[in-house]
Amino acid sequence: MQTTTNPAVAVLSTEARLFGREPAAMFWILIFPVGLLTILGVIPMFRETDPSLGGLRLIDLYVPVTVLLAMIVAGIQTMPGVLSSYRERGILRRLEASPAKPTYLLMAQIVVHAVAVAVSVVLALLVGRVVFDVALPAQPFGYALAVVLTLAAALSMGAAIAAVSSSMRVAQTVGTIVFFPMMFCAGVWLPVQTMPDLLRRVVEVTPFGAASQILDQAASGYWPSLTGIAVVAGWAIVLTAAAIKWFRWQ
Repeated sequence: MQTTTNPAVAVLSTEARLFGREPAAMFWILIFPVGLLTILGVIPMFRETDPSLGGLRLIDLYVPVTVLLAMIVAGIQTMPGVLSSYRERGILRRLEASPAKPTYLLMAQIVVHAVAVAVSVVLALLVGRVVFDVALPAQPFGYALAVVLTLAAALSMGAAIAAVSSSMRVAQTVGTIVFFPMMFCAGVWLPVQTMPDLLRRVVEVTPFGAASQILDQAASGYWPSLTGIAVVAGWAIVLTAAAIKWFRWQ
């Protein structure tokens, strides 16, 4: 008896295999964030409690930062280049004439990168807990909600970058320009909680600054603030709408 493979499933399976053959993407999404956390954790200063942080340590603050870093890399650096490359090489155009529609490819890329980020999040939480005795999120459901919303914002930002980029090179350039400010807003160089009040207020209206806030709240046992959730969700909606409006298959 002959079975017919669902085109969407076939595209997802193909994209997953191709992603697994990309060592650079695997490294930057799965290994780099956890490696950065490990490097910071071996610095004695990062393991000392700080009264100004409510008795927390810097390493406690950097676990959510690591989570955000994985999302930023996947959404802003990796996915836009792949989608722009497919458009530039005519793959999206050819898919329009096949049972595997271009939409399937876009959704497959979102799923593949979302799964990679999910693995990176689990690794960060495990390394933080096992190696550096960082407490697991005290409000796990709130933390999961914050992760899902932030991931949606990161991937929609990547889709918007791919939408406005005419080639893979342009996508990489635009992605790099956006990448470093978003890393700053996520607290990679200076945790959002330690920023001066005015700077923190400015940063918290960005998707990753607000995400840092709600992840920190959930990690501490509080439900994420409605304001923070609204900011992250708002960015995800706006960026998704922009990507849909500007995206071209060829």
